[in-house]
Amino acid sequence: MSHLWTPWRMAYIRGEKKPVEGCVFCKKVNGNDDEEHIIARSQYVYVTLNLYPYNNGHLMIVPYEHVSSQEALPIEVLTDLMVTINKALATLRAAYNPQAFKLGANIGTAAGAGIAEHYHFHIVPRWNGDSNFMGVVGSTRVIPDTLDNTYKELKAHWQQLFGEEHGKQS
Repeated sequence: MSHLWTPWRMAYIRGEKKPVEGCVFCKKVNGNDDEEHIIARSQYVYVTLNLYPYNNGHLMIVPYEHVSSQEALPIEVLTDLMVTINKALATLRAAYNPQAFKLGANIGTAAGAGIAEHYHFHIVPRWNGDSNFMGVVGSTRVIPDTLDNTYKELKAHWQQLFGEEHGKQS
């Protein structure tokens, strides 16, 4: 019999999330990149791992500006967002060679946004067969690596492909 070990998920399963005051995405901006799993920063957005990923390498592109919808972002931020999405796709291809991607944003709680007050964009790498009986029957996702390992690997690939990114927004 095979075993699937995911002990870091137990706090989530039990609903033991730490209460967070304020916006988690705004707090990440001023945090330590390694602790916050921030892979890269550009002038207007940053790239971070999703703490509860659908697949290994699930990234989010988050504007520094606290807005609830994409149409509230200035053109400079939207341009930076799209350029950063392309860099994230290239990084995921280099690191994991996914066969496809799911891209998108959930704008509003009714659309499924877990954090509806701060717009963010998801990139989920996909492989043939990654949706299997575990998700369908067991309501469980199989993530083959820890967030810390995924962070280190993707950050290294990003730096190899693009070098150092801009610092925090001034």
